[in-house]
Amino acid sequence: MDQAALRRLLEAVRSGALSADEAVAELRRLPYEDLGFARLDHHRSIRQGFPEAVYGPGKSVEEAAAIVATLARRADGGPVILSRASREQVAACLEAAPGGEVTGPTVVWRAAPLRPERVVVVTAGTADLPVADECATTLRAFGWAPRRVADVGVAGLHRILDAVRELQGADAVVVVAGMEGALASVVGGLTAAPTVAVPTSTGYGSSLEGVTALLGMLASCAAGVAVVGVDNGFGAAHVVARVLGVGERPREAPGGLGPGARPVGVAPR
Repeated sequence: MDQAALRRLLEAVRSGALSADEAVAELRRLPYEDLGFARLDHHRSIRQGFPEAVYGPGKSVEEAAAIVATLARRADGGPVILSRASREQVAACLEAAPGGEVTGPTVVWRAAPLRPERVVVVTAGTADLPVADECATTLRAFGWAPRRVADVGVAGLHRILDAVRELQGADAVVVVAGMEGALASVVGGLTAAPTVAVPTSTGYGSSLEGVTALLGMLASCAAGVAVVGVDNGFGAAHVVARVLGVGERPREAPGGLGPGARPVGVAPR
């Protein structure tokens, strides 16, 4: 449930279309729903602007399917994302909740309507595409149709230079790179858009399964490049969603600062 759905619920009570008891029953499930083996956080959209996702690893096929089915059948819910699922989990979840869009191990139900902001996902090499796919699919769930600029690593610097106009016209950029991770610094120096770097575990020798790329991106000489964990395309998409604003941001009402809090600029006494 998001803020718009909550307003619709309150309006239905006000107009008499929904009884107070029916509204209470719905609100009782709002914070979370206990399935016995999982507690689904229905309140997350109101707090953060996007709903809880379903992470496949560690869950049985039956558990994954039950969670997805529960999230998908809530008519007031936003997108449902199944991430890093096995083939068996994907098949079971699609049977429990038909209509999901499958991209490798990621499945999306009820993708949000398309948004106008331009997001570009850049990859250094073809080996980085699975992580880029995870990022792009998650972005699509939130309403963006990201533009891809693929296989433009620094070993052939002229390739990324051909995409400068695309980068400079973007509202946000995600850079996915393994090896030494240098592409993040190059892209970060070519665009003013918020840039999120994703190190991948691809690479030879001392790439250390992505640790070298991670440290290289953290030490980037391009100021302001944000870095997520190794292979975390899902997390990079969420950074973009927070920066661009995936939904109405919840704020305290005036006067509701809470104990010990104070407005910006007001010194403590």
